[in-house]
Amino acid sequence: MICRYPTIFQVFRIPSSSSSSSYKEQVCIGLTPQASTLFAQELSLKATISSTLANKLQKLLMLSSHKRLLLDKLVHLATDLGLPPNFRSRLCNDYPERFKTVQTSYGRALELVSWDHKLAIPLPSSPNAQSPPDLIVDRPLKFKYLRLRKGLNLKRKHREFLISFGELPQVNPYCEDIGEVAYAPESIQAEKRACALVREVLGMMVEKKTLVDHLTHFRKDFNLSNKVRGMLVRHPELFYVSMKGQRDSVFLVEGYDDKGKLLEKDELLLAKERLVELVREGKKIRREIRRNGDNVSNDVDEDSDGDYEYDDDSEDEDGFENLFEEDDWEDYTVEDDDAEVLGGETDERFWTVEAASSVNADSASVSLEHW
Repeated sequence: MICRYPTIFQVFRIPSSSSSSSYKEQVCIGLTPQASTLFAQELSLKATISSTLANKLQKLLMLSSHKRLLLDKLVHLATDLGLPPNFRSRLCNDYPERFKTVQTSYGRALELVSWDHKLAIPLPSSPNAQSPPDLIVDRPLKFKYLRLRKGLNLKRKHREFLISFGELPQVNPYCEDIGEVAYAPESIQAEKRACALVREVLGMMVEKKTLVDHLTHFRKDFNLSNKVRGMLVRHPELFYVSMKGQRDSVFLVEGYDDKGKLLEKDELLLAKERLVELVREGKKIRREIRRNGDNVSNDVDEDSDGDYEYDDDSEDEDGFENLFEEDDWEDYTVEDDDAEVLGGETDERFWTVEAASSVNADSASVSLEHW
């Protein structure tokens, strides 16, 4: 694997420090200057965004009904939020003025210490949700406008419900007093608050998306209904539910453009993309070496016993593709076989016009009544 990625790893020799060793030199491995630069930038980035990550945890606690969340539940959202793997032992204890860890009958939990009114401000309403696009003639429309993704067609009853839903007054999901939330579980106001709360949670994510299963872990903590997935599918103007893979994923529509690309990329995501680009550059170098008839295995130590062998026939399956995959990560890109069914291109976009019209529109029209 070391020789497969020349832009990440480099092999060098140093004099042997042991006089009894039969080898005069030792073979060592290190990072290339490009990889070392990326590593230093990532360390600096993690140090600067520590306060931002603490704000995310504090906002999640402020969204919860009892201002307390189990750490085992927060682990499900840690990767999507950009939290480090050791956030339970480091980040949760570095800001005692904001939150603290407590022991409960269900396990260790993170509890809110102080309420921050500056953070308790919901995301502004999407400017394009109810406003029509630029018109040639400046005159009011004779009908109410609802902005949806291209190619997404809804039934008239569903469209009228979404228009009336958008005309309801905005609900602030941040509530300092538990008694202030007095909506009936099946009321339209409760659904309005649930949509606003899920929108806040997705807005904190690095890629403005997460698994639907992760949201269901917080149903009781956020006072959500058991029909969370049905609510997400019922509101395509706010959320996009991808059914690719064994586990559904939900995206925040306003965070993406019509081509399914992020409008604003997080700094952590940019650092990850720089590393991926460096890996791809190394694979291009290996392809050029193979085209020129050179042997890639010449970089291996000549004094080795020949135990280091690998299959160099495949350019794609090199054992390094799962570097950025977590345990709960699913592939939501369109495969070659599925492209013929959905009518989309294999360009790794999160949604396409044909896929949205053929998949989400049908599932969204199954249940049109609010819960």
